[in-house]
Amino acid sequence: MMDNFTPNRFVDELNEAGVPEEFHDWLSAHGVGALVVKLGIRFTEMSAERMVATMPVEGNTQVAGILHGGAHVVLAETLGSFAASLHAGRGRHAVGIEVGATHHRSVAEGLVTGTCTAIHLGGTLATHEIVITDEKGRRLSTARITNMIRDNRH
Repeated sequence: MMDNFTPNRFVDELNEAGVPEEFHDWLSAHGVGALVVKLGIRFTEMSAERMVATMPVEGNTQVAGILHGGAHVVLAETLGSFAASLHAGRGRHAVGIEVGATHHRSVAEGLVTGTCTAIHLGGTLATHEIVITDEKGRRLSTARITNMIRDNRH
């Protein structure tokens, strides 16, 4: 429970994830989420139209030593959902209803970058494409997510 005397308990988490201060109020009740923290996702741009974040390969690999396909999808869904939530605005929220990904190539080390671009920003649906690249700019995967925009319940 937050009150006027309790500092934002997620301020360190938000700063570590690269969330600009202008968005701290929006995320102050829940932070960026435990999975985002575990995977080391760090935001570098945040808007409804374009959102960019990085994620280390180390610690997010599967048994063959390459970046886990599920980690690709988590990065993509994180970017698309956060962007849709920004589009939804105050008093509304985004709920993911579809996500899909195609993996084009593997990566075994370094940092990957997810770039999320709006395809459709409507009143009830938001769809984003997310392209994940390696440090050389090579496309690793392409994902698409659609979020339903809903009013908050009071």
